[in-house]
Amino acid sequence: MKASKEFLFGKDIEWEVINPLLKRQIMGYDDKIMLVKVDFKAGGVGELHEHHHSQVTYVESGEFEMTIGDEVKTIRGGDSYYIPPHVLHGCTCTKDGVLIDVFSPHREDFLEGKTYGDDK
Repeated sequence: MKASKEFLFGKDIEWEVINPLLKRQIMGYDDKIMLVKVDFKAGGVGELHEHHHSQVTYVESGEFEMTIGDEVKTIRGGDSYYIPPHVLHGCTCTKDGVLIDVFSPHREDFLEGKTYGDDK
């Protein structure tokens, strides 16, 4: 079973830069679950994609236009959303912000260094 250390400190975890407007930190995982912190600058896009994982996300800060299936809603710091497996989703950041993603099972593709949308 792959797993992270029990204690992880944000200052010690390297950010993976996806593009100039988007970076992420894998904050902890085992084979059943993964927590990922995603930092967006305004204009950053999480491309529309789908995956077999269940996903719950907490909006730590900022503002995003979030698409889940056929619905588009504005979400802000303090909001959250759930994405069932195999549902098309993505977002555009309208005000700098941070998303806290939880996936089950873990995103093997993230551990391999692939980015959002590589799993289309």
